[in-house]
Amino acid sequence: MQIQIFGQDREIDASRIDATPETIREQVRAYEAGERTEFDLEIDYPDDFTGSVMRAMTTIPAGETRTYGDIAADLETAPIAVGQACGRNPVPVIVPCHRIVGQDSLTGYTGGLELKRRLLEHEGATIPGSP
Repeated sequence: MQIQIFGQDREIDASRIDATPETIREQVRAYEAGERTEFDLEIDYPDDFTGSVMRAMTTIPAGETRTYGDIAADLETAPIAVGQACGRNPVPVIVPCHRIVGQDSLTGYTGGLELKRRLLEHEGATIPGSP
């Protein structure tokens, strides 16, 4: 299904979320309006490495970031593997892959770096490489 966030469409796999499309869109709108910082939705995580990375993403509070290397160290893997798993996240925004950044810069986001920057700014996060 399509959701819209900050004027951009994102595709999410609604079959991974135990909620109606309207509930999902309502929570996304509340997040965008600053009325919520986290989503209260039950997610069906894949039973693989991507699912492990997704679970790690959900532990990053709004307004904070972690690097690909941080997550890789926690999961005893390589940063590139974490980045690839982030790119496979079937429910972006809701499972916040935008909170995973490069050591010194924003890198990689299937929705584009401008949306990643906008999401992080919205949450009040420090963005690596920004003045």
